[in-house]
Amino acid sequence: MKIILLPKFGSAVAAGFPSAADDFLEAQLDLNQHLIKHPAATYLARAQGHSMRGLGIFDGDTLIVDRSVEPKHEDIVIAALDGELTCKVLDTKNHLLLPANPRMKPIVIGEHSELVIEGVVIHSIRHHVCPG
Repeated sequence: MKIILLPKFGSAVAAGFPSAADDFLEAQLDLNQHLIKHPAATYLARAQGHSMRGLGIFDGDTLIVDRSVEPKHEDIVIAALDGELTCKVLDTKNHLLLPANPRMKPIVIGEHSELVIEGVVIHSIRHHVCPG
């Protein structure tokens, strides 16, 4: 994996009024090291649809998924339920896969369903550049 170091500001960037930026450069940051704790167990997936928008995951976002993280109640997971992949919140107490959108219904994990958790979503990346 190629390491690419990017400059990192030492202070927060105002989302309102602009401030001088050059005085705040602190260090360089390797995004692989910052976002990926277990490289051999991590993969990327593209989110599709609107069921997770309440948790800030939107259609087209890139999900960073770690297979080595033990899935727990209320984790965001990539699940294969009866062979169908989905990104949902794991509800181990009620045996459900929950959307984060009130317009969507929970998915019941039936007694005879085959559920495989493919990993826990640890980060999402959104593209903000306008097309054109």
